[in-house]
Order: sequence, then structure tokens, then C-alpha cells
Amino acid sequence: MSHPRRALVLAGVAVAMALTALPATAGDIPPPDTVVTSPNVSHVLNIPKPAPIAATINTDIAFQDGYAYVGNYGGFSIYDIRNPKKAAAVSSVVCPGGQMDVSVHGNLLFTAVDSSRSDDSCNSTSQSASVKESWEGVRIFDISDKANPKYIKSVETDCGSHTLTLVPGKGADRNKNVYVYVSSYQPATNFPDCRPPHDKISIIKVPLRNPAAAAVAATPVVFPDGGNETQPGLLLPTSGCHDITAYAEKDIAAGACMGDGVLFDISDRLNPKITARTTDPNFAFWHSATFSNDAKKVVFTDELGGGGAATCNEATGPTRGANAIYDISNGQFTFKSYFKIPRYQADSENCVAHNGSLIPVKGRDIMVQAWYMGGLSIWDFTDAARPREIGYFDRGPRADGGGGGIWSAYYYNGYIYAADFNEGLDVVNITDRLTNSAKNVRIDRLNTQTQESYRNSGHG
Repeated sequence: MSHPRRALVLAGVAVAMALTALPATAGDIPPPDTVVTSPNVSHVLNIPKPAPIAATINTDIAFQDGYAYVGNYGGFSIYDIRNPKKAAAVSSVVCPGGQMDVSVHGNLLFTAVDSSRSDDSCNSTSQSASVKESWEGVRIFDISDKANPKYIKSVETDCGSHTLTLVPGKGADRNKNVYVYVSSYQPATNFPDCRPPHDKISIIKVPLRNPAAAAVAATPVVFPDGGNETQPGLLLPTSGCHDITAYAEKDIAAGACMGDGVLFDISDRLNPKITARTTDPNFAFWHSATFSNDAKKVVFTDELGGGGAATCNEATGPTRGANAIYDISNGQFTFKSYFKIPRYQADSENCVAHNGSLIPVKGRDIMVQAWYMGGLSIWDFTDAARPREIGYFDRGPRADGGGGGIWSAYYYNGYIYAADFNEGLDVVNITDRLTNSAKNVRIDRLNTQTQESYRNSGHG
């Protein structure tokens, strides 16, 4: 979503024909608040937001050992999903600060705070970034007791932490440290800790045996000559990155950096280097990235309208606000095609390409992705030039005319989990010949911005 510090905007045919052959029309929009799915998708369960954070919106999700950790602008919640059909909330921590994107590693939960606060505590209040004493950055919690998480450390970072990415150490360092790549942007001359130019990321080094010693270890400048700042139609000029996805075992990362899509060499964890860079006049805001399992492709998302606009309607069309699929060959990007959900949404529905993950199907490239009020889409980009939707879960427009939708949708151990702004946590199942083999894949941990290969996660 666009920067919360300033101007957060919220606030009977064959299925193959329905999904790929016939153009969508406004008449396909479902009734208000109605759940609709493709025939191969079923709604297993909805878990409303726990009372302590019911008034604020859900954001990102991380998974570990049969538990889901769901971020929320008011804090985060832990869910027991070991039996997905009986998934339930275990605890909630009230600790406000947008966006509260989350990642997990062992007994540590990392949360991103990109809203300027009066201090680093969970009792802080909103305070302008123009005040030197204001705080924003990364909070670290001990989650060894899931019913009673403990806040153990904060690390302040320049311009806060819009998103964060965990990157494990290499070799002998792997079991000693984890690195947190912090993406932040939108500096201003009157912000003492967030002044332009801000063409960098912050890297926090976390000693796993002493996480309270976590500290910023490097602030590499990724755009020494400046990023894409003048392209017509950009939501914001490049001033850092919005999101980074690391594929650590391959020593690469993909950066969605506002006006730029980039490929990093992260073989030196504290000194990532851009090895390829691309722009697209059709893109308004490079939001996030997902590699194919073999890292020969990457999908970049465009957050057209910043998340608050109706960009999945007939007026916007099929390519603006779409994902862009690139081949990666000889370390360079080659554009192949766009993909956008083929189901038009109402003009009252904020709809945009957002967070998703691969579905671990050997030999194919399939992912599930959130589209805010466009619901979630399951789509196949094995043929990068001809991507197609193979399933979906959606809700009709909100009866009260308000916004919202699904922020993140990820596949974990046989089911799809979706964090909805207002509705809570949805558990969704897909039964399809293209994806059924993924149900045999079991992994311990999933942070979608820290990709691991299927083989490393248990897929033969």
C-alpha cells in the first residue's frame, strides 16, 4: 500500500471459458458481501479478527510450524492452523504502527513500522516525522510462548520500515545471524531521520543467540545515480525500494523499487549490488516481486492507484495495474507479458495487484495472489507469454460502500490463507489437477519475501 505517513488511501459456462475466453463484463459483479469462487475453489473457514485489533486492518502473513502470524495496523495475531478446518486465534498483541508486515525466524517475529510514532513502545501514539525524537523502524518479539509474546527489541531505521525481508547468513554464518533488509521511501527535507536523497536500504544484523543486540549494520545506496524519477504516470518518484524478495540459496534478490524493477546480487549480505534494472511506462508503482522456483522468471506487481482506487474495472482495462512477467537470462530482464484478473470489479471496489506466493507444483509456475477487493487469484505463468487464471475466490462489493479486501494470500501446507482488511483470516482450498500435487509438500517456515526452492522445502 502507498505510504501511511502521508495520505494513506483506504481506508453455467465451462470454467475454462469463464476464466480465459469470454471478456468480463460489469454484469459479472457479484451481489454485495457475497462470497463467490470458481468451481475448483472452496471457502473452508473464516476467522474474524480478534477483538483487541478488530478495529484496524489486517496486512501480511508469515507461517511457521503450523502457526500463522498475521500483521495488523494495530499489532498482530497468532493463529493455530495445524488443523486448517478448525483454525483459531491463539493470541493478539496490541502494538500499533502501520504496516506491521511480519516475518518469522525460530522464536523471533519481526514487524515493520512505517508510521512515525512518539516512541518505540506499544503504547506509542502517532507523531510527526518532523520531530527528531519520533521513532519508526523494526520491532522484534519473542514468540516462544505463543499465548504471550514478548517485545524484546526495537531498531530505528531511516524513513522507517515499510516492508522487511529476512535473509539468512551464508556458510558458517547461517546459524549465527539473520539479516533484515528494510525497505523505506518518501523522504522529506523537514524529516531529520528521513532526508533526501534516500536511494538506499537499511540492513539490520540480528545475532540469533542474542537478538537484543540487533542493530543496523549497513545502509547501502542502491541507486547511486538516482532512480526513475521523471517518468509520466508514476505514483511517486523512486526514493528507495517498496519491497525486496530474496532467493538466498541463489544469492539473488528482486527489488520492487517504486519506479524501478531491479535484480540484486546478495552474495555479500551486507553489500547487495544491482546487476539488472528495468522500467516500464505502463507501471505506476513497482510494488513486489516473486521468482519462479528455478529463478528463470520473476513476476513484478504494479500498485496502480496506491491501493485505494478502483483499477480492476472496465475503464482501466486489462494491462494497466497488471503484473509484469519477465524472463531472467544472463542476469538480465526480458519482458514477456502482463497478467491481470479477468473479472471486472465495481467502481466502489479498491482493487490492485498485491501480495502472493508460489504454489509448489513441480514443473509449473503457479501462484496465488491477493487483489484487495478483487479477492484472490490463482494463476499459471508456466508459459510466460500466455499467463492464465485457473481459479479465484472473491467477495462482492461491501454493502456499506466501503473499501478493503484481501491484502495477502499465500499457499502453505495444502491450503491458501488470506488476510482480509476487514473480514479477518480466510482459509481457502483449491482442488485442481494442476495444483493437487502441491498438497504433498510440507514446509516448516514460510516468509514469502524469503523464497526457498521446492527441493529445499521438501519437494523432490
